Order: sequence, then C-alpha cells, then structure tokens
Amino acid sequence: MYDVTKIRADFPILAREVNGKPLVYLDNGASAQKPQVVIDAVTRAYSQEYANVHRGLHYLSNLATEKYESTRGIIARFLNAASEDEIVFTSGTTEGINLVSYAWAAPRLEPGDEIVLSVMEHHANIVPWHFLRERQGVVLKWVEVDGKGDLDPQAVLDAIGPKTKLVAVTHMSNVLGTVVDVAAICRGARERGVPVLVDGSQAAVHMPVDVQAIGCDFYAVTGHKLYGPSGSGAIFIRRERQAEMRPFLGGGDMIREVGRDAVTWNDPPMKFEAGTPGIVQQIGLGVALQYLMDLGMANVAAHERVLRDYARDRLAGLNWLNVQGTSETKGAIFSFTLDGAAHAHDISTILDKRGIAVRAGTHCAMPLMAHLGISASCRASFGLYNTTEEVDALVSALELAHELFA
Repeated sequence: MYDVTKIRADFPILAREVNGKPLVYLDNGASAQKPQVVIDAVTRAYSQEYANVHRGLHYLSNLATEKYESTRGIIARFLNAASEDEIVFTSGTTEGINLVSYAWAAPRLEPGDEIVLSVMEHHANIVPWHFLRERQGVVLKWVEVDGKGDLDPQAVLDAIGPKTKLVAVTHMSNVLGTVVDVAAICRGARERGVPVLVDGSQAAVHMPVDVQAIGCDFYAVTGHKLYGPSGSGAIFIRRERQAEMRPFLGGGDMIREVGRDAVTWNDPPMKFEAGTPGIVQQIGLGVALQYLMDLGMANVAAHERVLRDYARDRLAGLNWLNVQGTSETKGAIFSFTLDGAAHAHDISTILDKRGIAVRAGTHCAMPLMAHLGISASCRASFGLYNTTEEVDALVSALELAHELFA
C-alpha cells in the first residue's frame, strides 16, 4: 500500500516551516527533495568510506569502487537497459545530451544535415544542437504542439527527410507535463534509419521507463530530480551507437594506454568517463533509485495521477487562472498565469509567503513560451510525497493572489 504519510516522514525537510507556514514543496520539476536514506548514504560515503575509485588497491578504494560501480547496475535495472555497459555516468541530463552532440553527432553531421526537435524542448535539448547549427551548418527542424499541448508522433515522423540525422525529443514536458509517445516516434524513426535521443529528465521521475520497449538510441536522466544528489546522472546509449562515438573528454579512466606518440581508448562506457567522477553523488543516486524501485514506479505514477486529477479539477474552478497545456496524457505539472497584470514572479512571491514553493519564469523553455504567447508562467510540479491537502493550500494561496491583483 502506498502510504504518503509514511513516505513524507522519509524526507526531513518536509517537516520544516517557511515564513511561519508548513512547507508545501511544489518545485519538484526543478529539483526534488532527498530522503533520509540518500542523505545518510552521502554522509557515510564522505565520513567513513571515501577514496578515489578504480585506481587504488587498498580497502577504502575497493569499497568506494564497488559502491560507485553498483550504481551502474541499479540505473540499468531502473531503465531496463539490456546491459549495464550501456549506462554512461554523467553529471546530469545536460552533460549527457552534450556528450551525444560532441561524441556522436559532431563527427558525422555535415552542412545541411537536419536534427528534428519539438518546440517544447528544454534548453538542455536545444542549445547543444544550436552549437552544431552555428559551427557546422546543421539545420534545426521544429515540430509544433497542438492547442492542448500534445505532440503528435506522426508530425515528428513527417518532419523527417532525407537529410535528417537525429530526432531529439522530450519524454515529458517540464512546462506542460505532456507525456510524449516516444515509443511511436522511435518505431517510425527506426524504419527511416534515424536515431532518436530522448530527454528523460521529467518522465523517469514520474513513471516506469523501459528503454528497450521505447526503442530509443539515447535516453538521458538527471539525479537531482530523481530524489538523488545534484551532480549525478546518466545516459543510456545503445551499444551500436557507442561504437560510433569518439571520446568526449580526455583524461584518466577513459584511456587504455598513453604514450608519446599514441593513445588507445578504454572500452565503453569507461571510454566516455574521464577524470575523477562524482563518486559520492553517484553512490547517492544509486540509493535514491533503489528507494524509488522499492516504492514501485507504477505506485508512484498512480499516486501522482490522483494528484494530477485532483489538481486539474481544483484549478479548473478558478476561472481567472490560465493553465497552459490541457493534454489528457500529462503528468502532475501545471504551468499557469493569472488574468490581469500579475507577473509570474509576483505570484510566486505571494505563494512563498504562504510557505508554498513554485517555479516562476521561462522554465528553460523559451521557444515554448513564445509558442504559447507568454513571457513567463508559474509552475507547480508535484512529486511522490505531495498530497491533495497541498493542492488545496495552493488553490487557497492563488485565490489570495487573485484578490491582491484584482
């Protein structure tokens, strides 16, 4: 049984107050809070078990290496990768996508080659491709979303042409909450011989993910949204794509031999992991993912569907509130503006005075903001520990904000 009260007790920060009010943390889309087991694991790794990995033969180095490398297997199970060797450690999704841009795309894309993107991508899945546009003459092709905020897989496939070399698309919009049918996109793209990169930053937090069933070539996740430490993350890279990639960074661990006149590379995934890594961060991520798997991602998704439906109904009763994105296949993420002159930053400040943490701004999605015809919005993003009572608190605070700006 999913006991949200018991789960909340696992997160010490949820017991605190902000501005004299109980904390209502609804900024999970930006970064999630950490359970005590992750905090304890990070503390223990630094205080009792710390050493560099892979290089030492002493007890602490072996222990740190074992715990660090065990996370690779945990991530593989979490994403249902065929092999843990298909998991490359990164500092987060941004590094993962940049890795693909530099190590896979840059060596093979020529002027006029195309990358297909949706208009609701996070900047982390836009800017690395702009690098290729500026430096190599690559063309970015944009696919729009419909009035509900849905992305039609067929529209993505229709954008693929003879010069298309990659499709890069989010699994879940960080602004609208829209869940994209990436499996359908991957099936169609594969028939056309085009690889697909999926930004899984939001989706992996809210639902079970099976990269084999999806059929993608690359799937990037970030640890700090997955209730793990900041600076942790990974990208799934299909074995065939790894073989096509050159090293991204040079240094320790990614080499086999170094001489004055030549260097040979290590095998993947080590080939793409240079230097001393985020040892403790990745250990903490492994603990966080194990925590999620023990809860069951299907159970997390079911709980968040209840929150989504309840929040959708409550917010729909506020006829002066403009919710962006009304997809039927969306997660518990709500971006909104108020009628009148209230700016998103003002609304966020009023909510903060009531102890409610939301995000305000462009959410690193400026092309989507332009498409929606707004300069900024507030975003309430729910997680596994949120409750319907916190939805009520959000609605009450929004009513206060409306009164102040009426």
